[in-house]
Amino acid sequence: MSVVLVVSVVLAVSVVLAVPVVLAVPVVLAVPVVLAVPVVLAVPVVLAVPVVRCRDRVCDRREPGVREGSSWEQQSHPGCWTGHDDLAAGPTMTTGTVDPTQELAAFLRARRERLDPHDVGLPQRRRSRRTPGLRREEVAELAGVSIDYVVRLEQGRGLRPSADVVEALSRALRLAPDERAYLFDLAQRRPRKAAEPATTAAPQLARLVDDLSPLPAMLLNHRYDILAWNTEMARLLLDFDTLPPSRRNAMWLCLMHPGMREVYVDREQVVREGIAHLRAAWAAHPEDQELAERITQFAAHDEDFARLWAERDIKVNGRGRKVLRHPDIGEVAVRFEVLVPLQDPDQQLVIYRAADDESRSALDRLSASDRPRGARG
Repeated sequence: MSVVLVVSVVLAVSVVLAVPVVLAVPVVLAVPVVLAVPVVLAVPVVLAVPVVRCRDRVCDRREPGVREGSSWEQQSHPGCWTGHDDLAAGPTMTTGTVDPTQELAAFLRARRERLDPHDVGLPQRRRSRRTPGLRREEVAELAGVSIDYVVRLEQGRGLRPSADVVEALSRALRLAPDERAYLFDLAQRRPRKAAEPATTAAPQLARLVDDLSPLPAMLLNHRYDILAWNTEMARLLLDFDTLPPSRRNAMWLCLMHPGMREVYVDREQVVREGIAHLRAAWAAHPEDQELAERITQFAAHDEDFARLWAERDIKVNGRGRKVLRHPDIGEVAVRFEVLVPLQDPDQQLVIYRAADDESRSALDRLSASDRPRGARG
């Protein structure tokens, strides 16, 4: 009877502690098993701590014998190193005034993830890749810097790379000229002007815009504010005089003016190119609070802008082609040219020319009309 009671007690304790007990096991052996439960349960918890911490941040510890520039994270912690940010989940929205360190980190990650090893002449690894793009160690190898340095840059840990390092990273990531300039701006390695952004056209430039008639022309600053325009541009787009100065902005008109949303046949391409240009201006003028507020406003009110801004495309178009719809002359194709005055490099002179004979005839008819295109809405 006493043996049966002891077995019952042991079984009850074992059930509470979630430890299975086989009835065939002698009573004497059951007691140490029960007593060992806390120790066994505690071991996984202790062992799990370094793994979790290692995945949450890059360890600052360097293993003995691992040289600078090698993948010391991979050698120190092969079980958790992947060469990628496991927590990264696609593009993120970044607006407000520029935080150069954080935007530099995000831009480097975005460009690294777009590259394939084959694109940069690296051999394919046997080990499968869990995420697209190059690994940090591959970027470090291509740029001639240590993996630790690349990790710290991508984590936004306050490093300010030298011009030589920025150039090396630009080559390693195969950046286009506009993207390279953007990276130099974020690293604060390009000289900056102390002057305030232009909000009015210089008299000489305003006269030049008028003198370009009958070619449609207008003058913009880096925010896309329309500072001056001639009659032909007003007839082609809308009468800017009917708008308050705060609304004379090419990006605002394209995104938010009801009468302008259907003007461009390929609106998404026009918006995409405008955003790529605006992002470059945003990085080149990190102190411009008004520009930052406008970008935040655009992202909050236009889904296309928010989506395209998050892609971090950087491109400054000096020339191109657009097709516009006009209520009086129908569709008209124009080629545009963007010129930057040497004495006012913050301003851009935009000139439209007909892209074909039919469009030239349409613009001639428009130029001969008496009234500018009204602001519809």
